[in-house]
Amino acid sequence: MNDLSSTQEAAVAQLRELTNGGDDEVAISVLRTVEWDVQRAADMIFGNVASSSNRANVTTQVEEFEIDDLEQDDSPRRSQPPASSSFLALMTRPVLTVLSFPLHLISSIFRFIFGVLRIPFPRFHGLNFYSPLRPRPQYRGGADRWLRELEEETGAISIGRVKAPKGVSSGTEAGPSTLSSRGTTSAGDPVDENRLLLPDFVSGTYEEALKICQRDFRVGCIILVSEEHDDVAQFKRTTLTDPAFVKSLHENNVLVWGGDVRDREAWSAAEKLQATTYPFVAFVALQPRRSFGAGASSRSSAPPTLTVLSRHQGKSTPASGPTSPQTLLQHLETQVLPRVSAFLDRLRGQQRERERDREIRDEQDRAFRDAARRDTERIQAKIEAERLQKEAERHAEGLRREEEAMLRAEEEIREQQREHRMNWRRWTRRAFEAKLGQGSKSLRVAIRLPNGERSIQQFSPDHTLTTLYAVVDSCLIPGEYSRSEDPDSAPEGSGDIEALLEAHVRKLHDPSKYWGFRIASSYPRVEIPWEGGVQLSTISHLKGGGQVVVELVDTRISNGHSGHDSDDGYDTEED
Repeated sequence: MNDLSSTQEAAVAQLRELTNGGDDEVAISVLRTVEWDVQRAADMIFGNVASSSNRANVTTQVEEFEIDDLEQDDSPRRSQPPASSSFLALMTRPVLTVLSFPLHLISSIFRFIFGVLRIPFPRFHGLNFYSPLRPRPQYRGGADRWLRELEEETGAISIGRVKAPKGVSSGTEAGPSTLSSRGTTSAGDPVDENRLLLPDFVSGTYEEALKICQRDFRVGCIILVSEEHDDVAQFKRTTLTDPAFVKSLHENNVLVWGGDVRDREAWSAAEKLQATTYPFVAFVALQPRRSFGAGASSRSSAPPTLTVLSRHQGKSTPASGPTSPQTLLQHLETQVLPRVSAFLDRLRGQQRERERDREIRDEQDRAFRDAARRDTERIQAKIEAERLQKEAERHAEGLRREEEAMLRAEEEIREQQREHRMNWRRWTRRAFEAKLGQGSKSLRVAIRLPNGERSIQQFSPDHTLTTLYAVVDSCLIPGEYSRSEDPDSAPEGSGDIEALLEAHVRKLHDPSKYWGFRIASSYPRVEIPWEGGVQLSTISHLKGGGQVVVELVDTRISNGHSGHDSDDGYDTEED
């Protein structure tokens, strides 16, 4: 095995698997005898016994058809061989095959041994009676190749390719075809109308042709030939090119399929149709299923089955021959079509009714789905709108709560500021009342409050504007704040009362915001702004006393006055 190539080693391994082991040296010697052909080596070893046994069982795999050709006359049967000779042949051949099988097996074993030893093995042809009963042919190209050969042999073209418009298929193909359109010449010109025509053969397999007959409720014409029969050539030239027969097949929409039994598909069709003589023509169509012993209702409810309506086999000449165009045309138009047309039309009508019902159901289902989709979209849109509205309401509620919280916080801050401011004012009232009671009081000032009341206060010349503003501020304290409850000490810091108050006012950077009012002389009106450390005696409008007017800047400063006002007896100018 060391001197073998990789290809040879693979052949030895493959042969070893086929023989379930064995001696490698024997396998190598057998492969060398057949030039390393594994198939030939296996045939030499097994004597092709397995393949012959498989072929014997092929005939059992035949599709079941209902045969309904009882209305035919005995003319097709006259072309068959005598019954006695056919029966003798059928009975003798299996007996000889069975009796010769042991001899064939022994011969295969001796042939294998002589081949291993490389000794010539004598051939005894007279003693070898074994042969397969009916070998299955190989694939030769199918219906496409047979139709091409038929067109070349007869010089005719398919009628479907002539009648169909250029570039349009005839619509009867059962599968993909390699045939090109022969309805035009090589230059693209139309063909001669007097040219011979063939039926519109469908391409594809035999099974596909039967499925088209069942699906489209059409009559099928199955044509089988064998080049081994002398009558086939005349059948092709006369029957298959007969204008009347071809026209009738085409106008009645008969599906035509054909082939040579040397091809696997046609051979399978011949087995299923039980063809024994060629040429062979069979008409098939859907028919009511037979149910023996059952009532009419069960027969009507049973689905139709594909039935062999008639079989024609034998010579096509003379005119009365079983496969002559006159015989087939007359049988088609007077027996087949009248017999099956009404039933097939009823099936087509039922199919159209089912398709119409299915279209109506599909339309209703589509309308229902569209309505359901619109309802779903409307509901989803409403849900989405409600969700957005709720989100907007929640957002607005959140903003409102935030705003309320902010307002409450601001109000609390303002309340704290007002409380803080009120503490300063009340402390100022107690502190400056005590200060006004000290020293000489040579400066008399009449203060007119915003509510129209007047308060007369006595100041000393060394008092400042801070004292005047503090007195006016104390006059604006609401009456509910009792003097007895005023604080004794400043809210912040300690020291001189004017210094503490001025420092507190300067923290605001805007004294008018702290005081909330402004003071002006009554006549002429001159505003006296607050300024820390300015003595009253230095103000020209207050030298020797005078009258001032208080104007509120912030109306929230006071809700009343202190009540310490008195009338000095002077007439004052009313605003």
